[in-house]
Amino acid sequence: MHTLLNQWHPRCIALAGAAIGNDGAHDIDHLHRVWRNATVLLADYPEADALVVMAASYLHDLVNLPKNDPQRHLASRQAAVLARARLAALDFPADKLAGVVHAIETHSFSADLSPETLEAKIVQDADRIDALGAVGLARLFYTAGRMGCALAHADDPMALRRELDDRAYALDHIEVKLSTLPGKMRTGAGRRLAQARLGLLTAFRDSFVKEWAVAPTPLAGQP
Repeated sequence: MHTLLNQWHPRCIALAGAAIGNDGAHDIDHLHRVWRNATVLLADYPEADALVVMAASYLHDLVNLPKNDPQRHLASRQAAVLARARLAALDFPADKLAGVVHAIETHSFSADLSPETLEAKIVQDADRIDALGAVGLARLFYTAGRMGCALAHADDPMALRRELDDRAYALDHIEVKLSTLPGKMRTGAGRRLAQARLGLLTAFRDSFVKEWAVAPTPLAGQP
């Protein structure tokens, strides 16, 4: 297995690199981090096929549509079809192709598909873990900026008197989606890591709200 991983790791990186666009939240470094996260999870599940996990980790974003694209939910299926064709052309082990395709199809939050194999569960968890923690926080605001979102609601950043709307306010995304990820993890190792990283996001949100200026404050001595 290590020999196959060593052979296919640079090939998968090359395939992914050729498809990378200008989205800094889904660049080659994101793919490296997903694979690194997956290796952490694989340590708890040695029975999983590491080659399938590695290939899916690098090729899951071969088709990457913007978060606000109406076809976003179809991107993972399109990526899976493209990955199958690209890997088959390079003589990737035929008995492992279906596993890679399934892991790519089901990794996406937008697609809302359930992973049925251990490998697919690991890839989904590894990808979602990268949406949490310090890097996840940076990716959140980067993506929100590309979508033209405000940082937060001017008068009600915690949405105490309004509906949450993460398409309008970046900070809302923590509550709308990211806070739900630990409970959606498919592996025990993924849940532990996700919960630890979520703590950083919620601590940031609390500090942000304290600093968020909702109204001008008069200077001392002024009426």
